[in-house]
Amino acid sequence: MLAMGPASLHASDLPSGDAPVDLAADELIYAQDGNVVTATGNVEITQAGYVLLADQVEYHQDADRMLAVGNVSLLQLGGNVLFADEIELSDQMRNGFIKSVRLLLSDQSRMAAREGERRNGQVMELHKVVYSPCRICDDEPEKAPLWQIKAGQVTHDQEKKTISYRNAFLELWGVPVAYSPYFSHPDPSVKRKSGFLSPTFGRSSDLGVMFSIPYYYAMSSSRDMTIAPAFMSREGPLLSADYRERTRGGKYEFSGSITRVDDRDGNGDKTGRAKDVRGHLFGNGEFEFGRNNRWGFDLAQTSDDTYLRRFKISSEDTLVNRLFAEGLRGRSYAAANSYYFRGLEEDDVSDETPILFPIMDYNFVGEPGRWGQRHSLDTNLMVLTRRDGTDSRRVSVSGGWQLPYVAPHGSVVTVKASARGDVYHTNDVENLANPAAESRDGLIGRFLPQISVDWRYPLVRTEGGARQIIEPIVVLVASPYGGNPASIPNEDSESFEFDDTNLFSANRFTGLDRWEGGPRANVGLKLSAYGQTGEQITFLLGQSFQLRDDNLFPQETGLEKKRSDFVGRLYYRPSNYFDYVHRFRLNRDDFGFRRNDIQVIVGPPYLKLKINYVELDEVPTDDQIKNVQELNAGLRVQMTDFWSLKAYNRRDLESNQTISAGVGLQFENECAEFTASFDRRFTRDRDVEPSSSFNFRLVLTNLG
Repeated sequence: MLAMGPASLHASDLPSGDAPVDLAADELIYAQDGNVVTATGNVEITQAGYVLLADQVEYHQDADRMLAVGNVSLLQLGGNVLFADEIELSDQMRNGFIKSVRLLLSDQSRMAAREGERRNGQVMELHKVVYSPCRICDDEPEKAPLWQIKAGQVTHDQEKKTISYRNAFLELWGVPVAYSPYFSHPDPSVKRKSGFLSPTFGRSSDLGVMFSIPYYYAMSSSRDMTIAPAFMSREGPLLSADYRERTRGGKYEFSGSITRVDDRDGNGDKTGRAKDVRGHLFGNGEFEFGRNNRWGFDLAQTSDDTYLRRFKISSEDTLVNRLFAEGLRGRSYAAANSYYFRGLEEDDVSDETPILFPIMDYNFVGEPGRWGQRHSLDTNLMVLTRRDGTDSRRVSVSGGWQLPYVAPHGSVVTVKASARGDVYHTNDVENLANPAAESRDGLIGRFLPQISVDWRYPLVRTEGGARQIIEPIVVLVASPYGGNPASIPNEDSESFEFDDTNLFSANRFTGLDRWEGGPRANVGLKLSAYGQTGEQITFLLGQSFQLRDDNLFPQETGLEKKRSDFVGRLYYRPSNYFDYVHRFRLNRDDFGFRRNDIQVIVGPPYLKLKINYVELDEVPTDDQIKNVQELNAGLRVQMTDFWSLKAYNRRDLESNQTISAGVGLQFENECAEFTASFDRRFTRDRDVEPSSSFNFRLVLTNLG
């Protein structure tokens, strides 16, 4: 024998098979015939992408066979690491026999076996195996993990990317709870593979016992589908499916469901008539064409008004269908949209629901000039039709110009000027002043010029590391009165609320159909203070003044008089554990609250309480005046690193009735996820009765 000191052996020194061998060790011992090399001390061998580490390796060159003993580890293709007391490898480390196997997979899950065999570098067959993705407790390494699988035989096929078990027991906390003669799951290298997903169990007072087990179908690298049959003891089966596909230019997906259930009346009672087929179809997609252009769609259809809520698919009360295209070129933006709505409330009339086809917009903002001045252009085309009711077609063109200026003494002034022209063609416009009169048709136009001056004077002081700002704000707006003839229907400006967000707006209406005319002044004061460690407080209070009363704004909106109500906002954040936001509207005469919107978030990350209180005094809705007072509360408690608790309650304080409430418990760690929830709905909508439901789901990592 020939002994050498610390050395390395490389392919140039050592004949081998097709793949070169790199060997490094503290000591190399050659046999007299040079056929056997024994490496000892920190041995590292690399061949064909495999890396072998051991205390000692005996390498037979003619047979391409290695025998490694002592702290053996083998890094395999794909990132898996094999540990053993002793391992014999051949055929460029592709085949081998292993004793006392421990396998660390690429996702950090683990296997341990009494012995194993490697074949063709792709298949690992293990005997007397324990598998678990759960981490071992450092303080109690002998303690059983949360869950594990014990099997007589396990085959890991890296080519098929599957791990198969025979005679397997599932244990929770070391206690056997299930047995299977055979099952398999994807190995960690697989991101998408067809198979059953974790089931969901539950019970509802109106649907009965519920059970669903989804099946995931990976159709190709760019398409997949989930099919989820659900079984309900009081309503029979329901089949739902989701289809997703990514194309070269975009992506789209569809989801839907269908069921055949007993016919029910408006009180939710069975009528005894033939069964109804009920279902829904949702979809959306986005696709690119050209450069900075895209088109897409949103689809939402249901068989009837209450289906989505009854089967707990969606709580939406309006479904929106949309087809759109948009593009961006430099400082220009163009978009075309069309909308079809489906109202799901009991008093919605489908024939009176508008269809918008199309709505087209073009917007351009010019480059700043020498003094910062900038011009803009906005155009709009809208065609709105109904099967029964008012139709309108509109073309609108608006040009704008603005000039910012900062005075030497610190005032910030922005001058804006604009002119807008609208042309309408309408049919069946109701005469609101005299509903009994004949409806109006015809062509009408209007010209709407406006000029405004926005003045702000921020006063800043820094003291003790804190920054304080006092900023008075005055916005003067001049435009002619009128601009809202009765023959122009109000289609896009019905939703209106005077608050801190539109206090300084030159036109407070949300759309183009209504125009705020007349000279006016919007005045406010903003106070702010910011600390060094993130503390801050901001307060805004303001009011709007007009030269005369404006009957354009409905009563109780706060803008119907010369002097408007006061609106404001208070935001207070003394630390990372407390946030307070209060938005309000005060009566112009007695400072009584006419709108209260308070949101409070309290607590550290492991204990968060969120409260939202809304109070609206005398809100006009559907020709009626009513008060709104509602309280929403939500709590999240992170009880441990893995356990969390959530609870919520929504209550109508005006009627002293709870609308909905619920509580949920969740456990989540690296190897399992468990959720359980209880929800109670107290309201009724036709066959959607007040109900209670309980659901739970257990997901074991890598097992669906």
